[in-house]
Amino acid sequence: MPGIKIHVLHTGTVCVSPDLPFGGDHCNPIKASGIFQPRKGRLWLPVSVYLIEHPKGLFLVDTGWARAMSPAGVFDKKAQVKSLGSLVLYEVNQGQVPLGQCVDEQLATLGIKTSDIDAVLLTHLDCDHANGIVQVADAKRFVVAADEVRFASKITNRVRYTKDWWGMVKLDEFEWTGNLGPFGKSYDLLDDGSIQLINIPGHADGLFAVKVTNEEGRFVLLYSDGGYAAKSWQEQITSGIAADKGQQKASLAWIREQSLDPLCVESLANHDPDVEPHVIEL
Repeated sequence: MPGIKIHVLHTGTVCVSPDLPFGGDHCNPIKASGIFQPRKGRLWLPVSVYLIEHPKGLFLVDTGWARAMSPAGVFDKKAQVKSLGSLVLYEVNQGQVPLGQCVDEQLATLGIKTSDIDAVLLTHLDCDHANGIVQVADAKRFVVAADEVRFASKITNRVRYTKDWWGMVKLDEFEWTGNLGPFGKSYDLLDDGSIQLINIPGHADGLFAVKVTNEEGRFVLLYSDGGYAAKSWQEQITSGIAADKGQQKASLAWIREQSLDPLCVESLANHDPDVEPHVIEL
């Protein structure tokens, strides 16, 4: 498929305990949350989203933070707690969005109206991926795995997820109809193989990677929180926040396999501190 362009955008940053992204196999959610640990030594990581310019439309992968998190473009505890609707989530991950870095602001810089977006692809519904839905609420479609909506609806996940983040839009929930990926679950967004949504569970049940492929078979893999950086798949480091460690390890092994494929142009995690905003052309 000729003429595919992927914009890697950073919509602010998130501050977390090092154990959250890189806690490893023996880390538990309490330790990963960092709630009972000193603030010193926490990591500030980018919050990435991706704009795919495709011959068949404009597709946004995730939404980052909402402007309400950081109204003046600086760290604002009171505003963040209100935006997330949770003091606990604030304690786990502080965030800030400099002025001009919210997803709609960056789209405007590119000359794109949010109403021009053909679909927002929500890799999963954690706050740093879905809190910014309000910024693009007039996009044409919001695509999410039905598995993820079911996962987010569990009583045990009420602290992790808040429906207010996506309550202003209609979610287009899909079931897996393809057999790609570590668990043979995928969804062909355009029915031509150029944008595949591939289930990589472990961090969350409905988490998917976005594999964008051109007519020559060259591809870019956007693996969201399947790993938090390239070192995650290089060293097989699982994160501290996991629904299923076994699935997470299998997903990481698949990400490694894909990333080492000679046809892979780039593979990107949403929070890799070594990744700078740039444009990829396929």
